[in-house]
Amino acid sequence: MMSIRLRLTLWYSGLLAVTLLVFGVAVYMFINWNTYNDLKEQVRKDSESMRINAMMFFNTLDLNVEDRGILDKDVYIQLVNYEEGNVIRQSRNLKTINALIPFPEHTTNPDRAFVKYKLNIEGKDYSMIVYQRPIVINNQLVGLLQVGAIPYNEEKFMDGLRTTLIFASLAVVLIAFTVGLLIARQALRPIGQVISATRQIEKGSDLSVRIPANGPKDEIGQLVDTLNTMLARLEKAYNELDEAYKAQRRFVSDASHELRTPLTTIRGNIDLLEKMWSRAKESGASAAGEGLRLTADHWEMSSEAMSDIAAEAKRMSTLVGDLLALARADAGYVMEKQSLPLLPLTEEVARRAGLLPRSADWRIGDLSKLRDVHVYGNHDYLQQLLFIFIENAFKYTPNGYVELRAVRKDGHIGWIIEDTGIGMNPDEIPHIFDRFYRADESRGVTVGTGLGLSIAKWILDEHGGSVEVVTRENEGTTFTVWLPIDFSRRDDSTIMVEADHIEE
Repeated sequence: MMSIRLRLTLWYSGLLAVTLLVFGVAVYMFINWNTYNDLKEQVRKDSESMRINAMMFFNTLDLNVEDRGILDKDVYIQLVNYEEGNVIRQSRNLKTINALIPFPEHTTNPDRAFVKYKLNIEGKDYSMIVYQRPIVINNQLVGLLQVGAIPYNEEKFMDGLRTTLIFASLAVVLIAFTVGLLIARQALRPIGQVISATRQIEKGSDLSVRIPANGPKDEIGQLVDTLNTMLARLEKAYNELDEAYKAQRRFVSDASHELRTPLTTIRGNIDLLEKMWSRAKESGASAAGEGLRLTADHWEMSSEAMSDIAAEAKRMSTLVGDLLALARADAGYVMEKQSLPLLPLTEEVARRAGLLPRSADWRIGDLSKLRDVHVYGNHDYLQQLLFIFIENAFKYTPNGYVELRAVRKDGHIGWIIEDTGIGMNPDEIPHIFDRFYRADESRGVTVGTGLGLSIAKWILDEHGGSVEVVTRENEGTTFTVWLPIDFSRRDDSTIMVEADHIEE
């Protein structure tokens, strides 16, 4: 892409070239007219000063011209007799060069005028300006007087002038182009500083960078001042938002930590009460050991209350745990990672997933692609990642099945979690990883917080992974979770196995 500096330089260099062309042509034509006009005037005067005498000898017409001017070395004279149709007199210099000036036919009835002829003299072509003067006696054209001059010096001068004008113009345009580039560069230097400063702001997070304003208060100076003012306002707004965001993150983190302890206590006490009342019901003793028996109604109401409390406490614990994980993600938490074999990790999750509450069948497909495959990551968070997708599939699959299998492609290993559940509209896929987004919120099919896939997205980003989603309403959903393979933990046998997988 052509820069503004180059475009400006080309524009005014082109304008200068056109101006020099017009000026050069005008100067050349003016000097050319003056130079040849002086020569023509000299030739015309010489021709008019010559007197022609006509005499009759033996019924033939003979023309006699006085010798005055006939010997001029710069002027060539030729006298044509139209009665005989030949040249009867030439000046000595014309005879010396052994040249004949062309002349028109008698029938053309020529007027007094200048004519330019080409003469070949000693093998070279020369141009000659000739003033032709008809000789009329008794209203009859009897001859033609031709007086000419060779404009050798004039042509040489005009050729030199033309060459000088061309090369001088080219040199001026080249110099103007070079100087113009330097001037344009200097004039546009503040714009370069603007670009450099904006790039620094774009690449970094320091909004305190300002554009140097050292030049005059012209249009560029006003632009620099305007941009600096805008940057100052952006910095102020960014700092205010950053402080608010930091305060929000501190609140979420602190609230999560503070809520974990009482919720754990509540759940522990509920479990203890359930055990105590269960024993009381079985033994027929009172809850406090004072002989008061629990009726069936009391027991049913207490059991329902304890179940509700336990469910809500569990839900709040899950929510707090999710908020804590997201708070760590926002705070830039760095996971501890190492090279992990993926097959044992997956098998452990698959075994434990079969114990999760569910109404769909749990299927474990082909996991052979995971054999001898290592990934660089965090064991606990990778397990959590896989559990999130499996629990999500269980949640949205009221009947049918949920299947886990593995796939490998181009240096990546993938988990495929496929279900035959309620699915979702494909238009909702770009939003399912947003926090608190529920694809089925309007339908109310399931309960949840909408944070699980957001946490999964964070874990995937930390591990350099990605996810593919294929879904259709009432036909199920398929998640393919990709992780980069860690090739640093391979031996020769592993390489051979991986080669076989790739060929397959």
